[in-house]
Amino acid sequence: MSSEADQVLKRFLAEQKERVEHALQQYVPSADQQPHRLHEAIHYSLMAGGKRLRPILIIAAAQSVGGNSEKALPMACAMECIHTYSLIHDDLPAMDDDDLRRGQPTCHRKFDESTAILAGDALLTYAFDLAARPIRNVSPENQLLMIRSLAQYAGLGGMVSGQVLDLEAEGKQVDLDTLKNIHAHKTGALIRTSCILGAIIGGGSNSEVVSLGRYGHAIGLAFQIADDILDVVGDTATLGKPVGSDEKQKKSTYPQLMGLEEAQKQADQLVDEAVEVLASFGSEADPLRQLARYIVTRTH
Repeated sequence: MSSEADQVLKRFLAEQKERVEHALQQYVPSADQQPHRLHEAIHYSLMAGGKRLRPILIIAAAQSVGGNSEKALPMACAMECIHTYSLIHDDLPAMDDDDLRRGQPTCHRKFDESTAILAGDALLTYAFDLAARPIRNVSPENQLLMIRSLAQYAGLGGMVSGQVLDLEAEGKQVDLDTLKNIHAHKTGALIRTSCILGAIIGGGSNSEVVSLGRYGHAIGLAFQIADDILDVVGDTATLGKPVGSDEKQKKSTYPQLMGLEEAQKQADQLVDEAVEVLASFGSEADPLRQLARYIVTRTH
């Protein structure tokens, strides 16, 4: 990516992250509004920062089909609630048992396990409150389709099933196809769904929705490969979470199965595929093109 394109993307990411975080402040009750321990834990985890990649993908996908991204903000916030819930639960002692997330103590370390579990439960449930709110110029049929997609890919058809597969694979040597299947569910499902949701909200045609789903599938896998690489070559201060956790938990990773160089090549190839899918889209899809490149060059 050229220096100019890099600066354009950085501005876009910063602007959209600010929009998402402002919307989260509006839509999600904070500890100040309803002061008790559960809301403190929710607000602590939700507003801890992070890339906000999934909600930004919803916004960028809506823009790529010529839609008004303002309409996408409630669904973008719903997606971030689901993502944050997944991180809270993923960090629990029964799962990955991590102490650091987004540069600060994990929710169960800051509060306690029961509060963290309930904060995750509350965020997941509240996400569907947001997703069910009527969206101007989106038909009830399409909104129902989006809610069902969100439920499917956050749950049995995606992230939760992927998490189970990931736990079952700990301490085992799995093959590359099995690893791809795990991460297509665990990590890729919500990224792919974000692109689909944005395309529907933006009024995209059926072919555009399908294309953005293919784009999301490719960058979802590329994202996980980049994460695996960063877990080997990154540092805790930059990543905001412990490095080397995959090795500690005896997880199969792309660098382990392919080597670092081949893993990077695979990520680059997936990005090329994602960008190729966007060939028929206009300049409105440039943020998606740049985001694909960013995914494999990021340092956190």
